[in-house]
Amino acid sequence: MSSEIPLSGAQHPQAEEESSKSTSKKAAKKEVAKQEKLRRQQERALAAATSFLSVDDDNDPFAANYGYVPLNDLQSKEEVNLRKWTEVGALVEQLKDQQVLIRGRAQTIRPVSKNMSFVVVREKGLTVQCVVTAQPDVVSRQMVKFVASLSRESIVNVEGVVSVPNDPIRSTTQQQVEVQVRKLYCVNKALPTLPINIEDAARSEAEIERALQAGEQLVRVNQDTRLNYRVLDMRTPANQGIFRIQSQVCNIFRQFLLSEGFVEIHTPKLIAGSSEGGAAVFKLDYKGQPACLAQSPQLHKQMAICGDFGRVFEIGPVFRAEDSYTHRHLCEFTGLDVEMEIKNHYSEVMDMVDRLFVTMFDALNENCKKELEAVGRQYPFEPLKYLRQTLRLRFEEGIQMLKDAGVEIDPYDDLNTEVERKLGQLVLEKYGTEFYILHRYPLAVRPFYTMPCYDDVKYSNSFDVFIRGEEIISGAQRVHVPDFLAERAQAFGIDVSTISTYIDSFRYGAPPHGGFGVGLERVVMLFCGLNNIRKTSLFPRDPLRLAP
Repeated sequence: MSSEIPLSGAQHPQAEEESSKSTSKKAAKKEVAKQEKLRRQQERALAAATSFLSVDDDNDPFAANYGYVPLNDLQSKEEVNLRKWTEVGALVEQLKDQQVLIRGRAQTIRPVSKNMSFVVVREKGLTVQCVVTAQPDVVSRQMVKFVASLSRESIVNVEGVVSVPNDPIRSTTQQQVEVQVRKLYCVNKALPTLPINIEDAARSEAEIERALQAGEQLVRVNQDTRLNYRVLDMRTPANQGIFRIQSQVCNIFRQFLLSEGFVEIHTPKLIAGSSEGGAAVFKLDYKGQPACLAQSPQLHKQMAICGDFGRVFEIGPVFRAEDSYTHRHLCEFTGLDVEMEIKNHYSEVMDMVDRLFVTMFDALNENCKKELEAVGRQYPFEPLKYLRQTLRLRFEEGIQMLKDAGVEIDPYDDLNTEVERKLGQLVLEKYGTEFYILHRYPLAVRPFYTMPCYDDVKYSNSFDVFIRGEEIISGAQRVHVPDFLAERAQAFGIDVSTISTYIDSFRYGAPPHGGFGVGLERVVMLFCGLNNIRKTSLFPRDPLRLAP
């Protein structure tokens, strides 16, 4: 999912296509019906469980301590009496006996009697148990009843006193504390029946299989249902972890490159012609002119080098109109792109990839431990194996390793998905790494702007980078000689007039340069050992999905 564009005829075969359109839609409808039936059962069970809570609602002297917050009170009145809020994640033993005010979702509500109810409040994936106990002059039975009647996932404000239980509360993240509730207000009420249950969406396949073996049927929320109700699905601990890790990937990428003297740029996503020859594009009308969505910032980041910025990077959307129904392709993804002057050799670009990603992996492992653990609980994976100095293999060496293993392929053709995985397995066995660089690719399978090798024109100064046997990065030295560049573009069937400003920018003097493109969602997917890129795209866009 890198933003370097593969050429038409040189794309990876889609041998691993996962599902057809009809199967996907039928499965989604079936899942929704099953979920609705289960929700009705749960509603009836809740009604039966709380029937004993009936109390006299009249004449409650503590009525002001609970209830639904009126809209008028939520419309940002004058900034007076601003209260201090405490985040759920900050609730620790040191706050014992202190008054706190927290906001979160009512994740679970468990009424025990007319005099007691438990509420687990969740904020940003972290949870704490809140105890509502009827007490003279503090909490009324009516308040206990109100709390028991709340619908799960409602937003609540809770005021109370921090206490330390005798035994840790295993079901929450803040296991050493709980909150003795004094006031509780519902800020926004969730529907009593949600399309998907967060508890169901957070289950691992292992949990579901264990339940089946024990004769118990648990709900399995399929991928289409998750994506249809993504706003609920992203509340699970695993998804909170995934997208917080993704945020850190962008942050590390940006901070590392800034520290290396790079300038962040922002290039147009509306362009006059195809970014590359042969690749599918989303075409549109631009005030009467034919245009398309950019498949890559490739041309403009090179023009920025010609504009004397020296080293540039961009984080932005990339669009591909390919009908790819695989686990690793999207029609829109976030590209992490880099371009830089080359002083001596295109290995300088590979050096940057090496140091950038080793730094990134180290930082993720050190700073995202809780997030990685949350992902691993639902989607178990082994930590990524990588070397302090990233392994580099020539394409010919990779081909030879495959041949030695009995895999016969054309030495001048691109590697398909199956072969990439096989080579990744061989590299892991021989070198003990799941992250490596393969360089000097055949020229015929690289974009038109790729510089040929000086010693053999059948090869190019280009490379791909792999994680767990799948490609995440494409990079190369670029052709910076304008006449040769135009010649290469014509050979690939590109109308040179549509990229004339790009080629002309090299006529004013251009330094040797190179760069690479990375697919953000694919990096996170493979670092976390996930099986589908839709898990790492907040709102995926593939050939079948344009909403939500």
